[in-house]
Amino acid sequence: MMPLSYPIPAPPLAAQLITGFFAVLTLASLLYCFLIFRAVRAYARSVRGALPDFYPPVSILKPVKGMDPEMYAAFASHCGQDYPGGYEILFGVHSANDPAVAAIEQLQREFPGERIRLLMCPQLPATNGKVSTLAQMLPEAQYEHLLINDSDIHVTPHYLRRTLPLFAVESAKKKPVGVVTALYRGRSHSTLGSRLEALGISTDFMPGVLTARWMERGLRFGLGSTLAVTRTALRAIGGFSPLADHLADDYEVGARIHRAGYRVELGREVVETTVPPYRFSAFLEHQLRWARAVRASRPWGYLGLLMTFGLPWALAYVVASAASLESISLLIVMICVRVAVALTVGAAILGDRFAVRDLWLVPLRDFVALGVWFWSFGGDHIVWRGEKFLLRGGKLVRVEMKK
Repeated sequence: MMPLSYPIPAPPLAAQLITGFFAVLTLASLLYCFLIFRAVRAYARSVRGALPDFYPPVSILKPVKGMDPEMYAAFASHCGQDYPGGYEILFGVHSANDPAVAAIEQLQREFPGERIRLLMCPQLPATNGKVSTLAQMLPEAQYEHLLINDSDIHVTPHYLRRTLPLFAVESAKKKPVGVVTALYRGRSHSTLGSRLEALGISTDFMPGVLTARWMERGLRFGLGSTLAVTRTALRAIGGFSPLADHLADDYEVGARIHRAGYRVELGREVVETTVPPYRFSAFLEHQLRWARAVRASRPWGYLGLLMTFGLPWALAYVVASAASLESISLLIVMICVRVAVALTVGAAILGDRFAVRDLWLVPLRDFVALGVWFWSFGGDHIVWRGEKFLLRGGKLVRVEMKK
């Protein structure tokens, strides 16, 4: 006797739409990963050529507030540069009582042959203290070429030699170079939050920077890891004063100089930033501030980030399709491609040994990033240096803390 067979009912239309939605997002994420590989190839090709013999004297401006154990080594890495053009290093602090003052004075004693100056820059009525300090440092700088980077940036002795010659690189567009910026990697501490943030820099943020550079046929923004600019280009955007209330000041400097008719070049040096030993809550707070800053600066690009969370979408597709063969196959492909992106950019391009060590944390990092992406649309509040602000059009509006 033949066993009875019953037709399997088709899933409801809503379930089919949800399954299809996750499948499309996963495929879009795979496409994005292949765009990253194209962007990496374009970047690798661009850095093969020899740099021009152009070594202008440069003023290094370092606004500083507070001190941590890693910062002195970062300061010292800027000394003893193998650079024939000459340079000076200017440190700006708000107060003589700042803990960084003692470290800067120690640096002056340790490197007596370097031109190191300490400038007192009282806080001006601006929400962005870094920009306030830079505006006061600018008249003290001696040279046409300026280089600004964050206080925790570590560099090699070839940093200036690999950065300043980019100003002499010619382009078919005949636009002068106004900004040279740099890729960077994170040096993490042992906490989970610190490791996740450093991993995100190397395997998500820097791939995004390279992809934006390739798709937009050149960079259109700057990174706080390095902002080398000319006074002429800076003058074209009104100097630092118009940025006094912006959170993403480094992004804005590059974006405004680009809009003023200059090129933004990516330097040959990969620098390193020290990621604080974040507790997980502090890590989430910092990620949220970062996400809302990017959303304010590049709103359409930020919406496009929805297509970059490949692993979460692939797993959601597996669940929604009741673990169909197609969904499991796509998940396996997504895992392999995601690992390849992490190794190609993190290890090969950035030289980040921590990215290899923490590769197993990539799925957790991607799920957290997706959660932060959704969370960022829940408001405009951020916490920065212990103060609460609202973001309005990329500008900071201070919120009074309740006692």
